[in-house]
Amino acid sequence: MELRPLVMCFALCVVYATSKPMEKKERVHREQLSEKEHDDAENFDYDHDAFLGQEEAKTFDQLTPEESKERLGMIVGRIDADKDGYVTEEELKIWIKRAQKKYIYDNVDRQWKDFDMNNDGVISWDEYKNVTYGTYLDDPDPDDGFNYKQMMTRDERRFKMANRDGDLIADKEEFTAFLHPEEYDYMKEIVVLETMEDIDKNGDGFINLEEYIGDMYNHEGDPQEPEWVKTEREQFVEFRDKNKDGKMDKEETMDWILPLDYDHAEAEAKHLVYESDSDKDGKLTKEEIVNKYDLFVGSQATDFGEALVRHDEF
Repeated sequence: MELRPLVMCFALCVVYATSKPMEKKERVHREQLSEKEHDDAENFDYDHDAFLGQEEAKTFDQLTPEESKERLGMIVGRIDADKDGYVTEEELKIWIKRAQKKYIYDNVDRQWKDFDMNNDGVISWDEYKNVTYGTYLDDPDPDDGFNYKQMMTRDERRFKMANRDGDLIADKEEFTAFLHPEEYDYMKEIVVLETMEDIDKNGDGFINLEEYIGDMYNHEGDPQEPEWVKTEREQFVEFRDKNKDGKMDKEETMDWILPLDYDHAEAEAKHLVYESDSDKDGKLTKEEIVNKYDLFVGSQATDFGEALVRHDEF
């Protein structure tokens, strides 16, 4: 049995430089603040990921509570943009958005040197194609039978859309849009198009109920559908298929994978302020934040010394 509930966990596509392309690329979706369940009664792992970013949150898991409080105190000064001694919901929202984007830019920086073969500060489509599809270009009929030509055509289409001036030479921002199109408004159409192409098995240009469920769940060998699958069927009928024609069109698919009506960073900022604002004045002091350090960041005391790599700098 295979479970892939995409609507529960929107996995962000990360494209790695390899001698030949991966045999399967995950589609891109709007990234949530954490893949962990947001249940404060169980733990604050979601809040740690949201506040610090998922990679940076790991660094605090190796700190003592004293070290964690000290470093959190230094972070507060960076969040307080107007230096008035208070952290507002808006300042906290901006910080969370920046923390969430940090890993994206780190990922692009790691890959940049692999693709900028002539070190001229830009990446051409030919450079990307040669690095990613070099093996295929040498052997257009690989033994594994995978359709690399189709994948390359799809990558070229996305590269062209990311490259706004049409010269097929990407600067850092355009290359970021290519690797992480879900982060750019002008790339939304390609995200929706790729999603529909993957899920629309009968090629009619729409996503019907069975295609929608089949993308998340393989019922083979499972005599009874899990409860969450039944819930997803209801979600499709009641909310996804807005015009009630039994299928999702382009606009309905966009509403599903790139919803505009919910700001995760804003919701988390409100949550953190509500939980930490001891005098209920609508803003946080450094003392209020540090007093609730276990909500904002991890430590060996709050995360039970989980074996994660410790980094020296935040």
